[in-house]
Amino acid sequence: MSSRNKGRYVLIAALSGRALAASASRAGYAPLVADLFGDVDTRDAAFLSRVTSGDLRSGIKEPALLASLADLAGGRRCEGLVYGAGFEDRPESLTRLAEHWPLLGNTGEVVSRTKDPFAFAELCRYLGVAHPMVSVAAPSDPQNWVQKRIGGSGGAHVRAANAKRLPSERIYFQRRVAGRAVSLLFLANGMDASPLGFSAQWSEPAGESPSRYGGAVRPAGIGPRLKRRLCADTRKLSRHLGLRGLNSADFLIEGDTAWLIEINPRPGATLDLFDMPSAPLFALHVDACRGALPERAPRWRGGVAAATVYATCQIPVMPELNWPAWCSDRQSPGTRVEAGAPICTVRAKAHSASRARALAEARIRTVRAMAQGGRG
Repeated sequence: MSSRNKGRYVLIAALSGRALAASASRAGYAPLVADLFGDVDTRDAAFLSRVTSGDLRSGIKEPALLASLADLAGGRRCEGLVYGAGFEDRPESLTRLAEHWPLLGNTGEVVSRTKDPFAFAELCRYLGVAHPMVSVAAPSDPQNWVQKRIGGSGGAHVRAANAKRLPSERIYFQRRVAGRAVSLLFLANGMDASPLGFSAQWSEPAGESPSRYGGAVRPAGIGPRLKRRLCADTRKLSRHLGLRGLNSADFLIEGDTAWLIEINPRPGATLDLFDMPSAPLFALHVDACRGALPERAPRWRGGVAAATVYATCQIPVMPELNWPAWCSDRQSPGTRVEAGAPICTVRAKAHSASRARALAEARIRTVRAMAQGGRG
């Protein structure tokens, strides 16, 4: 725990605030967390936490979030507000939140520019960064395209181009490209960017969501030449967008071909892979938001994987479990868990990425057996 930040309060808002809260705590901050779940691990990591209104489909409800954050802040002097997933489709909420607390992250305007698929595609063309074609009109060859929700996150919103959608959904179409998914976690200070590390991601398809997030593992196993190119592309985009703090760039790569799919302008799911007590990324995030990039990036050894465990059947009443230490984001006992909802996150360490992923997948099976009692 960093003595430099000991006792400093920081507000955190996200769909799930556990990873940010844990990193903030390791950095010596006292995290005040508002999220949708309030699970056991979030409560353990937070100085104080509140469950705010909303759901994964419709997102966080802004009036309730404002009330939760105001309650958490109370009369405390807070360093600022750090946000995670949940604001990509509502950057105007960030602008309004910034009227109450200093944002330690990208402004609403920067998020809006980054998550506008057409402006982003145009910027990629201008900078010479390979990016799949996008369209607002339904394609005549839907088998070659995917449908995405503007501002969507997590992969569940990526569907077949001809999938049914709600009239209220703001969607666009992106040309299909082949390759394996990799993500670059990086820091930015508004003027430059510093790469931290690459991870490989995999999906766990569900119904009409073939790209639902499954898990991630580091290292990603990318050659040095391709790494340099992806880092250079990311730095160019970061400078033009004016990004700050922890962000990630998602690519699809096949051989020497790489397509930049999107940039996530906030700390993301791979935080779990790279955060460690000796170099808590939360502190680096705050420093970068204030203009300072590290002189030297932390170094990581071995393989680390993290994966989401989804229920394969309904769990009417979540049992009281003797959770292994490698589980986090644990569902509280007594809650009802619908089929397809997350039960927890599992983490695994090994000498290599392949062994870490295999261990994580074995742990998924163990947790399902514990929670579902052999059903599903």
